[in-house]
Amino acid sequence: MGFQVSEAGEEGGSDMNSLPVHNQSGVVIGHYAVSFPLVLRRGTQAVHDAVVSYLAIRHRGTAATRRKGEVAGSNRKPWRQKGTGRARVGYRQSPVWRGGGVAFGPHPRSYARKLNKKAARLAFRRALSERIAAGQVKILEALHLDQPKTKLLRAVLKGVGVTPPVLLVTEGSDRNVVLAARNLPAVELTRASDVNVYQLVRYPILLVTRQAMDHLVRRFEGGAGHDRINIGSGLSTEGAGGDDHHA
Repeated sequence: MGFQVSEAGEEGGSDMNSLPVHNQSGVVIGHYAVSFPLVLRRGTQAVHDAVVSYLAIRHRGTAATRRKGEVAGSNRKPWRQKGTGRARVGYRQSPVWRGGGVAFGPHPRSYARKLNKKAARLAFRRALSERIAAGQVKILEALHLDQPKTKLLRAVLKGVGVTPPVLLVTEGSDRNVVLAARNLPAVELTRASDVNVYQLVRYPILLVTRQAMDHLVRRFEGGAGHDRINIGSGLSTEGAGGDDHHA
C-alpha cells in the first residue's frame, strides 16, 4: 500500500487506498476504502505507555506478608536479659527469627499507571495505522457459523489465507463463533469495542468483519471508546497456547 506524507509530516494520507473484502470462502468480493489519514510518524512512546499501563492494570498486586506486629505471639521475653550467655532478645515475632515477621515484604497494592485520554487515543491510532500500512488487516464481509465447530472456523482462516497468531474482531457476540474460536491455538476473539493497544501490538494479523472495521474507524476518528484502556471483556476468548506468542 502506498502512502503519502502530509505537509505536517506526521500523518500519512490514505485517501486512495483500500483493503480487499473477503467472504468466508476467501473470495474477494469488494474493497474497503481507507479514507482516514494514518498516523505513522508519531505515537511510538504513546504505544509503549499504553502497553505498560495495560499490563500494570492486569497485575493483581495481591502478594502479602505479615509484619512483626501482625504475627501471633506475646510480649514475653523468650529468656531473661542477662546471665544466660545467649544474645539478648525481646520477642519471638522478630524478623530474624524463624516464624517471625517479614521485614520489607510485599503487601497488597495497586500497580495501575495513569494514561491520559489524549495519549490513549494516539496510541490506538498509531497501533492500528501500522497494521493497516503493513497490510496486516484482513476484512471479512461477515462471520457466521452454522455450528460451534472449530474446524469450520479453521476453514475460514485457511480460506482467507490467515495463519495464527491472529486477532479475530467482530462487532457483536455470536455464540457459535465464540465456542469455535476458544479451542484454536493463538487465536483471540474480541469485539471491536474492546480492542486495545496491547492486542494490536501483540497480534501480527487482524481478521476483522466489515461491521467491526466500521466500529474501529469510528474509534480511530474519535468516536466512543477511543480513549479507553480495556483490560478484557466477557466475549474475549483466547485459544490454548496463546501466551506463547508475542508481537
